[in-house]
Amino acid sequence: MSFHAFVFAAAFISGATILGGRITKRNDAPIGAVRDKSEYNDDVIKAAVIASVFWGLAGFLVGLVIALQLSFPELNFDLPWTNFGRLRPVHTSGVIFAFGGNVLLATSFYTVQRTCRTRLAGDIAPWFVVLGYQLFLVIAATGYLLGITQSKEYAEPEWYADLWLTIVWVVYLLVFLVTLTKRKEPHIYVANWFFLAFIVTVAMLHLVNNLTVPVSVFSPKSLIVWAGVQDALTQWWYGHNAVGFFLTAGFLGIMYYFVPKRAERPVYSYRLSIVHFWALIFLYIWAGPHHLHYT
Repeated sequence: MSFHAFVFAAAFISGATILGGRITKRNDAPIGAVRDKSEYNDDVIKAAVIASVFWGLAGFLVGLVIALQLSFPELNFDLPWTNFGRLRPVHTSGVIFAFGGNVLLATSFYTVQRTCRTRLAGDIAPWFVVLGYQLFLVIAATGYLLGITQSKEYAEPEWYADLWLTIVWVVYLLVFLVTLTKRKEPHIYVANWFFLAFIVTVAMLHLVNNLTVPVSVFSPKSLIVWAGVQDALTQWWYGHNAVGFFLTAGFLGIMYYFVPKRAERPVYSYRLSIVHFWALIFLYIWAGPHHLHYT
């Protein structure tokens, strides 16, 4: 945990310097509807895109390494930090949450500005979300390599990483909601419904599945409040809906904006898209126990 304490300290000093510089140099946000695309807050989006490329390459590279380890076990090198068991979650989480998560941050911030014709709420808060999310990813990835994990697939980071992600995610939700309330369009475009469902549901899943009691404030280990069958059911309610709302609802939001945009055609049926949204909300979230078959 001392290593992660050092990472947090270094990140806070660097983050305070970066965000402090933006506070002193920022221009006043435009008042009223955005008239030109230069008025949008696109710098933070570019940062998230760059991060997604980095994490994508890293995640795919680790995936190649662990695939080779299955055929050539000597590539484990008899080291704890390079064995298959520790590298696999680096690959899975790197591709899903690091690559996919940064893609979702970038596209949700891009889409909500264009469809609401207004600038992102706040100038510092979106940067806190993107930079804070990168800190969580670094803590999670290094925790996998160091063996600082809890026994929950796709939710391996320990309690202090989960706590930090909760703070970042709440700010993300607030940025998105306040931007929607500032909109200059009468209707909320359907892509934003899917993005909002993704943000809210992932927050709920994260909080419930990661309810833990730390062994001590100075210990990286914690104890899950759920036990036995309840823990298994909660874990795979989370795991299934991580697919359903992180990898489905969020990316459907991307498709509902960018496919019509590139096709230069409106959504075929706006009513059907609303039916699609509520069907996903009401039906998908209750599933999960099927992941426990054969256990």
